[in-house]
Amino acid sequence: MKFIGIIPARYGSTRFPGKPLEDICGKTVIRRVYDQASLALDTVVVATDDDRIYDAVEIFHGKVVMTRPDHTCGTDRCLEAYHAITTPLWRAQNGADTVIINIQGDEPFIQPEQIETLMKCFDREETQIATLVRPFTDKDSQADLENPNTPKVEWDKTTGIAQLFSRKVIACEDGSHYRHIGIYAYRADVLEQIVQLPQSPMEKAERLEQLRWLENGYCIRVGVTNIQTIGIDTPEDLKKAIEWYRYNG
Repeated sequence: MKFIGIIPARYGSTRFPGKPLEDICGKTVIRRVYDQASLALDTVVVATDDDRIYDAVEIFHGKVVMTRPDHTCGTDRCLEAYHAITTPLWRAQNGADTVIINIQGDEPFIQPEQIETLMKCFDREETQIATLVRPFTDKDSQADLENPNTPKVEWDKTTGIAQLFSRKVIACEDGSHYRHIGIYAYRADVLEQIVQLPQSPMEKAERLEQLRWLENGYCIRVGVTNIQTIGIDTPEDLKKAIEWYRYNG
């Protein structure tokens, strides 16, 4: 099985424009994501729509491809990048044994162990898509659990398969709660299929694209991580990330 890590990285962001190029103690956010992903994967590619990000990745000798600016989600950008770095012949010969890992470009402290957990989900042949979850603990407040910006996951702990994603509070059969960590992995042939699917009613209601895949019958396997990372969505998140790195980096 071949694993390819792709990091979608847009410059435009409603809450924090240009965040991939922000500095965290001497390295840009996008470089930190790239370096962390490279600890687990032999092939890592940044997929961007902006010359500034493209140039920044080239400066540290990372692999980067330019993609269209009109993609509505990172999944679509991943497919374009996959096509850019492979040939039709290569995809025909190797696509069935290739997994694309969509690594969020605003997760500078993603850990290689988390990526490896995701990769292990494909030890099961029926896995078509995989993603990570992290349990809510006693340290999390009720406000954390109810926060609609934190998607939750209901999954079958016997099979390891996701049953529902929601911004509302949902629980597994045993009453435990899990937050969704927005990193995905797709078999390459499945990625080709899911980008062709129209938006589903549940997806539109919740604004979660993974619901489209569930509604169309795709098997999403869950990997569990207990590692807490810091995503950069706002300038306040960046301040927290810098403070965290100064004490833990």
